[in-house]
Amino acid sequence: MKKGWEIKKLGEVCEVINGGTPKTGVPEYWDGQHLWITPAEMGKLPSPYADDTERKITNEGLQNSSARMLPPHSVILSSRAPIGHLVINTKPMATNQGCKGLIPNGKLNDKFLYYYLSSIVDLLNSLGTGATFKELSGGKLKEVTIPLPPLSEQQRIVGLLDEAFEGIATAKANAEKNLQNARALFESHLQSVFTQRGPGWVEKKVSEIAKHSLGKMLDKAKNKGEPQPYLRNINVRWFTFDLSDLLQMPFLPTEAEKYTAIKGDVLICEGGYPGRAAIWDEDYPIYFQKALHRVRFHQPELNKWFVYYLSVQDSSGQLKQHFSGTGIQHFTGEVLARFPIPVPPLPELRQAVAKFDALSAETQRLTRLYQQKLAALDSLKKSLLHQAFSGEL
Repeated sequence: MKKGWEIKKLGEVCEVINGGTPKTGVPEYWDGQHLWITPAEMGKLPSPYADDTERKITNEGLQNSSARMLPPHSVILSSRAPIGHLVINTKPMATNQGCKGLIPNGKLNDKFLYYYLSSIVDLLNSLGTGATFKELSGGKLKEVTIPLPPLSEQQRIVGLLDEAFEGIATAKANAEKNLQNARALFESHLQSVFTQRGPGWVEKKVSEIAKHSLGKMLDKAKNKGEPQPYLRNINVRWFTFDLSDLLQMPFLPTEAEKYTAIKGDVLICEGGYPGRAAIWDEDYPIYFQKALHRVRFHQPELNKWFVYYLSVQDSSGQLKQHFSGTGIQHFTGEVLARFPIPVPPLPELRQAVAKFDALSAETQRLTRLYQQKLAALDSLKKSLLHQAFSGEL
C-alpha cells in the first residue's frame, strides 16, 4: 500500500441507497429533472455516464413509494439480474429494486469509485445470495473495502485510466471494423456470383437434384431403442456445428439409415433459425432430430454451392419469403422440395466454390484474430485496473 493510502469500507465513504418501486398508476414521463433507470438499460449504455433513459418518472410517482432520488455523480450498481452493471448519473435519478445507488462523500471521486467497482465485479457476484437469482444486499455492499488515496491521487489515476480505456475502445472499434469489412467483402462476392449468371446456368428444384428428409420426432413416450447423441437446430450454425451440448434420445438400429447424416450431407434448420445450414464433414454418422432437414445431393459437389447460396439468400432477406408461420417460422419440407437453386456448369461451379472457400477461410482467420485481440484488450484492461488500485499506476 502506497504512503498516504487508506483502506475504507464502502459504507464509510458512501451512502448506499436501495432501489425501489415508483407509485403505481402514476404516468411516467420526462419532466426536465428526474429519470428512472433499470439494470437492463444500464447494460446497454455505451459509456459510463447515464443522462437519459427511455423510462422516466415524475415527482408524483416517487411520493409514498420506496424509491428515492439519487443526486448527480452517484454511482449506480445493478445488484441483481445481473450483478455488476455500472453507471454514473449526470442528472437526478431513481432506480428500481435491482439496483443500489452509492453516493460518494467529499473524499471519494465518483469515477474512481466507478472504476474500482468495475474491477471487483467477480467479488460482488460472490457476495450475492439467493436460490432463483443472486442479489447483493446493501449491508454486504457497505462492508466491501476500497483502497482510498488522497483525492488528488484519485483524480490522477482516473485521468490515466480514462486515457488508456479510450485507446482500448479505439483498438476494439478498429478490429471490429476490419472484421466487418472482411465479412462484407465475402458476402459481396457471393452476391455478385449468384446474381451475375453466365451461359449454361440452369435453375433446379432441390427435389430434382437431391433427396431430403426430416429427422426423428422427440417423443419420450413412443421412442424406443438405445440412447444416441443427436443434432438439434441449435447445434447447426452457418457452415459449422456446435457439438458442445449434444442431447440424447432412443433410436432403434433399423432407424440408423433414415435418421443419420453421413459425411457430405447438408443439414438445414426447419425451425428456430429456418434455413441456417452446414455440411456434416465428419467420418462418422450422426443422428438428427425432426427440426432439421437432411439434404443429400446426387452430385456431392453441389452441397457447398447450396449452403453458400442459402447464406446469400439469408443475408439479403430473400430466404424468409419461403418460410411459413406468423409467430414461429418454418422452412417446411414441401417448400424445400421446390426451392429453386441456380446451377452453373460444373467447371464454373468448382472454380466459384474454391474462391468462396478461400474467402471464407480468410474471414474465419480474421474472426479468430479479432477474438484474440478482444481477449488481449480485456486482459490489458483488467491489468490496468489491478495496477491502479494496488498503487502501481
